[in-house]
Amino acid sequence: MIPIRALVLPLSGLVMLAGCQQGDDSTGTPGTSPQGFTGIAADETITATGTEPFWNAIIEGSNLIYSTPENLDGTTIGVERFVGQGGIGFSGELEQSAFDLLVAPGQCSDGMSDRLYPYTVSLKIDDDLRTGCAFTDREPFTDQQAITP
Repeated sequence: MIPIRALVLPLSGLVMLAGCQQGDDSTGTPGTSPQGFTGIAADETITATGTEPFWNAIIEGSNLIYSTPENLDGTTIGVERFVGQGGIGFSGELEQSAFDLLVAPGQCSDGMSDRLYPYTVSLKIDDDLRTGCAFTDREPFTDQQAITP
């Protein structure tokens, strides 16, 4: 497995593809500090979801459960967490394939529901790139109809 720090530069482009707005302290980007992104605490549960193809990931600590319609129970993998300035990343291995998931702040719609999510997600499994949305137990999704006049 490749050390997560070696993935920082190649994966930084994935975060931009997912709509992340990267910045530093001087830009006032919420949740950033000299130590990196602080918007999601290490003890928060993160739920990420994507469409076309459908997938789901639930991250609790150093465990991630990845599920698809073909595997509804999901597969649990161990992941390492990396904190960057524009978000957080999780790296592991899924059935001998490199698995890298990046979460960045930014309003996100899954295009299938009336939900708005507080985070965008980029998922790379080997060379397959997927995008999606995420929420945490402290920052849930919202009902778009409830905030639309």
